[in-house]
Amino acid sequence: MNLKIVLLVVGLVAGALVGWVATPSPSAEMRVGGVEIAVDQNQVAVGPEGTIAESRTSRIALFAAIGAVIGLGIGFVADRRR
Repeated sequence: MNLKIVLLVVGLVAGALVGWVATPSPSAEMRVGGVEIAVDQNQVAVGPEGTIAESRTSRIALFAAIGAVIGLGIGFVADRRR
């Protein structure tokens, strides 16, 4: 099998795994004086990017794409050295 394709797939999987592991917790806590406000993952928060799940998916996809580009670049360098 072509080394570039293998490293592309490895980079894609590694990037997705890193994006999934590095996803911040979907809860938030804020304290102002004596008032404490907490939002946990059971509530839906909607921001400019959409819901928490949508932003998590786009983060994983972004990390996967970056990993794939890095893997493909390493594949080109390794293939050139042969």
